[in-house]
Amino acid sequence: MPIRSICVYCGSQPGRDSSYINAGRTLGRSIATNHLRLVYGGGTKGIMGAVASGVLTAGGRVTGIIPQFLMDMEATRHSLGQLSELIVTVDMHERKHKMFERADAFVALPGGIGTLEEIVEVMTWAQLGRHRKPIVFANIGGFWDPMLKLIRHMADAGFVHAAHLVQPLVIDEAEQIVPALIEHWAGTIDREGEAGIIARL
Repeated sequence: MPIRSICVYCGSQPGRDSSYINAGRTLGRSIATNHLRLVYGGGTKGIMGAVASGVLTAGGRVTGIIPQFLMDMEATRHSLGQLSELIVTVDMHERKHKMFERADAFVALPGGIGTLEEIVEVMTWAQLGRHRKPIVFANIGGFWDPMLKLIRHMADAGFVHAAHLVQPLVIDEAEQIVPALIEHWAGTIDREGEAGIIARL
């Protein structure tokens, strides 16, 4: 089965560098023009809003998944009405579960602690052998360099015990992300058993 959807983790704030917002819009347009669906946290502000806007303005499909308590913090109800699909969850755990379930790949654009927590969690699940979905660090302007250095340090120190299962793609330019994922997906990816994984997360 070809790749159908990409989950994007990113900041609900714009950040101080305009390249972050621009990367979000570029990635969104690329997702739409390649006929893929965006799965994301439902926010309509900051980089989250830029990605969703990029998809929608290019005629693409967006699934926003947001907890009830964040609806007025990370979004406006009017903007949420523009999404192709809106799923309102009870809490953060249910949100992350549904995002994982609906995504074929994961991309981390620049963001804060929440973004970091989300991408680290899917990396943890990969290390534990729970999935083989590709993971991308969108290293816009070297944003993720400190994180990538830390991961290498942890591996060198002997704490990443299944490093072969945690091999995120690191891509510096937003327009290269979707083509890289499509190429990666066309290679040898073992999807066997993923349907049964979701219930155990």
